[in-house]
Amino acid sequence: MFKKYFGLRGQALNYAISTIAGTDFLLFGYDQGVMGGILTMAPFMDQFPDMHSDDPTVSAAVRKDRSNYQGIAVSSYNLGCFFGAIATIFLGNKLGRRKMIMLGTTIMVVGAALQASAFTLEHFIIGRIITGLGNGGNTSTVPMWQSETCSAHKRGKLVMIEGALITLGITISYWVDYGMYFAQDTSACWRFPMAFQIVFCLIIMAFVMNLPESPRWLVLKGRDEDAKEVIAAIANQDVQSKYVDNEFKAIKETAAEMKPPPYSHRLYQPNISGINLITYYAATIYAGLGMTGHMPLLMAALNGTEYFLASLPAIWLVERVGRRKLMLFGAAGQCASMAILAGVGSSDAKACQIVGIVFLFVFNSFFAVGWLGMTWLYPAEITPLRIRAPANALSTSSNWIFNWLVVMITPPAFENIGSNTYVIFAVINAIMVPSVYFFFPETAYRSLEEMDTIFQKVGHGFQGALDVVKQAKIEPRRYDNNGNLLIAIGEVEEKGHVEHRSGSSSGQSGEGHNAAMFTSHDEENQRRENQEALSIKRTADVMSGGFGNYTEA
Repeated sequence: MFKKYFGLRGQALNYAISTIAGTDFLLFGYDQGVMGGILTMAPFMDQFPDMHSDDPTVSAAVRKDRSNYQGIAVSSYNLGCFFGAIATIFLGNKLGRRKMIMLGTTIMVVGAALQASAFTLEHFIIGRIITGLGNGGNTSTVPMWQSETCSAHKRGKLVMIEGALITLGITISYWVDYGMYFAQDTSACWRFPMAFQIVFCLIIMAFVMNLPESPRWLVLKGRDEDAKEVIAAIANQDVQSKYVDNEFKAIKETAAEMKPPPYSHRLYQPNISGINLITYYAATIYAGLGMTGHMPLLMAALNGTEYFLASLPAIWLVERVGRRKLMLFGAAGQCASMAILAGVGSSDAKACQIVGIVFLFVFNSFFAVGWLGMTWLYPAEITPLRIRAPANALSTSSNWIFNWLVVMITPPAFENIGSNTYVIFAVINAIMVPSVYFFFPETAYRSLEEMDTIFQKVGHGFQGALDVVKQAKIEPRRYDNNGNLLIAIGEVEEKGHVEHRSGSSSGQSGEGHNAAMFTSHDEENQRRENQEALSIKRTADVMSGGFGNYTEA
């Protein structure tokens, strides 16, 4: 019916993959934000009175119970996401990336329909759990599919764009909720926002199966020719080109590696920064700061819009600044923001309420720049091919279980300890700073196979976890900043050994680190040498009457 990959190759094909992956992240963001506004709508609370924790006509004890019910109902989605991610551990490598996305999206359609048609709290919670099951599978798979079908120099930018699309999805949900606030004479004010997510699902289901499967997964399944065809289509190269051959060999070598890699220290710190406290309960928090009527929903929508805009600089910065610096910047700013929110939240003074409103925006900005896209990009970059699907699912599941914990405890926490809830997250964000500095290696401009090599060269246990940051600094790069080949796969080990010996011999004089670094100057020299060698070979071939098919290094 359609041409293979819709007849697309090269950059156009990359854009098509990114569009579908991005649509899934729009869906994910929409699902995260949609409950925030609905919780303040009277028809929704009339339908589910057990969640109405602000009802002034009931006793304090009943309000506490209702806070618990509200936490259970809202967080049940995150619990479903956790189990969906766990299921990916067992299904991810069996089904492949595309089929896993198709399955997850289909499940989400069922869950969304159940939520939109709910008349009892139990019915509503079941719908949220089912929606979460599908989303958990998708969030474990889509970043991996995106990372495995793009070149190293584009990977960070593309996945960070998808991170920004999460915030755009949240923003859309907030504005839909705000618009439906003015239609509160009918239950459509909350049923329509719940059903609207199906639109995103249908777009994904219509296109994903005619886009390329991950070449890494194809190699893992022994489908070498299919893998080469995908690599060639994505790079817009001939299947017989040097570029395709080098990429294929690098993937094949990683997939064939039989020695169990030391990946225990690759586990990614789950995101428990407190962002979901704001995302899921934004309108409720603003109502608690003294706002009434439509203002909490309007402020939530404006917060979401600012959140999206703040995520855009990270798209440009992720490769230029690197992953580590962005995460350090974000964690430090998040810690300070939470500490300030804890301080001003204990006062009913108008000035303190204004500061609280401002720093809800500030916290979102720090998270958007430092951690939003990184939550999905980084785990897919640091796990080895043979366990990438289950490891990414494990990372995502840990993320979701902590998100569930945050969303679950937020209503009763505010009911019992008030603004001191923010202190918990200030401490957690403070811990993130040394964790990133000592244990998180830089992955910018590295191919996925290069990261495997880096982790394989360090030891097991705590010392290996400490060494990996240094190893990432001294490991020679295979590609330059534009994705051009610097070192062919067969040359990497030899160059790595030479640089390792150079670093060891100069270590006593304090110059080992600099001697081992593969700098931008070294990169330019390597490119010049490659081009000179290519020119000499071309000249020799012309003089001998031969003509070769060469690809610029």
